[in-house]
Amino acid sequence: MAPPAKERWCWALIIVLLSLFVQSSTAIYCGEDDCYALLGVAQDANASDIKRSYYKLSLEHHPDKNPDPESKKLFVKIATAYEILKDNETRSQYDYAIEHPSEVFYNTAQYYRAKYGHKSDPRAVLVGLLVVLSAFQYLNNVARYNEALATVKRTPAYKNRLKALELERTGGVSSKKKGPKQIDQKLQEELSNELDLQIKGAEKPSVWDLLGVRFVLLPYTIIKLLVWYSSWVWRYKVKKAPYSWEDASYLTRRSLGVPLDAWTNLDEYKKEDLVQRRLWEKQNLENYYAEMRKESKRRR
Repeated sequence: MAPPAKERWCWALIIVLLSLFVQSSTAIYCGEDDCYALLGVAQDANASDIKRSYYKLSLEHHPDKNPDPESKKLFVKIATAYEILKDNETRSQYDYAIEHPSEVFYNTAQYYRAKYGHKSDPRAVLVGLLVVLSAFQYLNNVARYNEALATVKRTPAYKNRLKALELERTGGVSSKKKGPKQIDQKLQEELSNELDLQIKGAEKPSVWDLLGVRFVLLPYTIIKLLVWYSSWVWRYKVKKAPYSWEDASYLTRRSLGVPLDAWTNLDEYKKEDLVQRRLWEKQNLENYYAEMRKESKRRR
């Protein structure tokens, strides 16, 4: 049974489009001409022969030397052929296309990649990308910190701390009529700089936290980590030594999933109690969570 007329037309259109695509893909370099033939050299010619032949032909067919319109067209073809053959990458791709004419899609992709692809040094691109990302990261951190700082400075707690610091600086002598909002602007800025404001989630920007700096310091960071891990294994796995306070604190903090800044702000008595519980051991951690759940139910 013959296919319907509409289906036959669809298949015919597809075949025509494919044939046009195949024809264009075989002519993407020098059209219907052979690039080597345009320059009058063999396919195994060296770079010097190609360059010499190009200069000779370009002088002969240059529009300033030869006003013939056909000569002008030939000059353009010669220049195109030279652009392809003078570059080792595009020349090797052209040679491959000559030897493998059936690989239409691959040859077309290689041609356009070489023609329009980025030829900059990947190292320079990487450095530029890191610089740009680091700049955006720093500006974003500064904006977040300034916004958080402005929010903190509007709170009563901050104004009370500022007032207390002013009384400390002035030896307890302050006008009763002058409230926290009436502190001299210049003095307020000086006192603000003395206050250690730790804002969680919006820490003061530091160049050491930038992506580019961390990337540069990555080898040092890896070596430092390997040295630390080797020392840990030697002390606590091989020699079976008891954990130091710093390492026990690290294990406790990691077991509880507590961030470093939150752990630093904990009461020293609370820290000591948690470390003494040896929460890095599974059973102790489970017992601790059970106690916390019981305490929470009791408070309800």
